[in-house]
Amino acid sequence: MIIYSIFTVLGGLGLFFLGMKLMGDGLELAAGAKLRALLEKITSNRYLGMLVGVVVTAVIQSSSATAAMVVGFTNAGLMELAQTVGVLFGSKIGTCMTSVLLSFNMKDIVPLFIFVGVIVIMFVKKNNYKYYGQILAGFGILFYGMTVMSGGLSELNENGLINDLLLSIDSPLMGLLLGTVITAVIQSSSASVGILMALGMAGSISIHQAIFIIYGMNLGACMPAFLSAVGAKRNAKQVAILNLLITFFGVVLMVPLTMVLPIADVIESIFPNAVGAQISAAHILFNVVNMVVLMPFSGLMVRMTQKILPYYEDPDRDKMEPEFIDDRILSTPPMAVLQCEKEVARMSQLVQKNYNRAMIAFFERDKDSIDRVLERERVIDYLSKEITDYIVKLNALDIEDNDRQMVAAMYSAIQDLERIGDHAENIVEYARTVIDENLKFSDGAMDELKDICDKCRTLMELSFAMFNAKGASPELVERIIQAEDSVDECKDEYKTSHIVRMNDGVCDATSGTVFLNMLIDIERIGDHSINVAFAIPNRHHQILSTTAG
Repeated sequence: MIIYSIFTVLGGLGLFFLGMKLMGDGLELAAGAKLRALLEKITSNRYLGMLVGVVVTAVIQSSSATAAMVVGFTNAGLMELAQTVGVLFGSKIGTCMTSVLLSFNMKDIVPLFIFVGVIVIMFVKKNNYKYYGQILAGFGILFYGMTVMSGGLSELNENGLINDLLLSIDSPLMGLLLGTVITAVIQSSSASVGILMALGMAGSISIHQAIFIIYGMNLGACMPAFLSAVGAKRNAKQVAILNLLITFFGVVLMVPLTMVLPIADVIESIFPNAVGAQISAAHILFNVVNMVVLMPFSGLMVRMTQKILPYYEDPDRDKMEPEFIDDRILSTPPMAVLQCEKEVARMSQLVQKNYNRAMIAFFERDKDSIDRVLERERVIDYLSKEITDYIVKLNALDIEDNDRQMVAAMYSAIQDLERIGDHAENIVEYARTVIDENLKFSDGAMDELKDICDKCRTLMELSFAMFNAKGASPELVERIIQAEDSVDECKDEYKTSHIVRMNDGVCDATSGTVFLNMLIDIERIGDHSINVAFAIPNRHHQILSTTAG
């Protein structure tokens, strides 16, 4: 009988976790671009950041996940430490949403949530609607798991096993330690508080026993942020420390108050005969009081964090590592797509720099520029591989159709960007030949090369601007097409005129070969540039059709 009860509790716990996962993922996917837009609005205003933290955590159902996400954002350069403090405070309020939902008595209608959710998932074809079904089914499974777990705990309680265990927790310190350890293992304060509420509903624990365990659970919820910061930059590690300080000072504040003031008695009187609601109220009280009391001192906690672990940012923009993409952000697919876009934009900037520097190397016969182009080309090749690997991981996620289209476009774009980098490398090799062999070109030849170089530069800038922008105007599309036509026409015209110069003996064969190769590489750079501009499927046609309408 006891074994069966234990199996019932474990089964209920499994359903609880599954439901939380389904509901959190469904909410996050349904929010999609809205969640991304919300996170983009995070500023140094800690109160606005707090509201963002509340909303995001209410969506993903875990303050631990939010803190780990913020670590990833900071590591990727999306946020600064001062911007994270409000989000971290807000996340601790948002995590109370699950306990509030679980405190309602809805077990009679929970099977209906599961049924409707599954029907939507199975028979609705549009992904966005399937996410709503996932939310409903997840919520139903979450609540059903809670009910099953509570029933199993009630049977164990009748055998006295749970009472014997709880009698050993006879001090606030023991409660704190138990709560901290449980949540550090589970890595979700929402889940651990839910388990505690199931114990309360089973009559196995009172609010007087549970309140210090709740405080410990909030402290244990800081563990995922520390795990996420392993191997991250120092500024990301600072976020994990700041998150711990916020909760630690909250525990230091609330434990003595609870020991001196009858907080548990007051909660019990407000919610009589409802231990689940009492536990939820204590969880909310802990986080709200911490926010009200400690939020004004958030600047001090940021400075304290910076003293504990100083961080100095490397000003070198061409470092051999990604600046924006980070595996930690993959838990938030909309933000991961956004960060990947930023990394591709960074790669396009490096490609533009290399093109311009390659032309300086050629026209000014600058050996230093040759070395700088080759060094930056190694960074471009490295980024191409890293972004490709990241895109493979993104494709394995359940993301919105628009985001999946953007991921495919980025994959196509980085192939063209990498090829542009290769052509820039070819150009510096021509520059090396020109310098080593002291080749001479006629004024007409140099003027033509500079002209097509400038036209290709314009095409590249317009193309990259179109790809990196959220939208593009018909005027921009027309300018890009005209710029490409101009490059192609120049290539054919200048090739013919240079052959005439060679026949007239104005340029020798070696110089002529370099000239013609330069034309070919520049023209191919133009081809790859326009591929980048229209990497997003149907963008050209969508813009022109909108104009026609």
